Amino acid sequence: MGKKYVKNELDRARDELFSHIQRCDVLEAADEDREAWLVETLAYMAERYPALMPNEREELETLARRYMKPPVPHGKEATAQNRDEWQDGEMEASGPEGAAADGAAATPDAAETVEAEPLEAAEEQSATA
Repeated sequence: MGKKYVKNELDRARDELFSHIQRCDVLEAADEDREAWLVETLAYMAERYPALMPNEREELETLARRYMKPPVPHGKEATAQNRDEWQDGEMEASGPEGAAADGAAATPDAAETVEAEPLEAAEEQSATA
């Protein structure tokens, strides 16, 4: 059996920072509010974890920024099929506001995505066999 992983200061600080992001609903905040929150929280984290080196504090900031503003927005409304909408900022990143107005799902029905031609060809082959 392998050795148990022991968390270091950076691991604990990262976990705590992500926990703060979740508890404070930072993901739903406006960009300006996120920035202000992050500056204050990183100052708090530097006081709470004084053993962190400057490069580790920079890494914490980078991780937090990536988590708060990922390449693909948080939430099930952001899919590859509506990428143009969320990349252009036309859709909310998360929450029910980003869902389709008529309540329809953002992804097509599975029956719509199946092509009929391969199915018909398979049926013809089994009928002739």
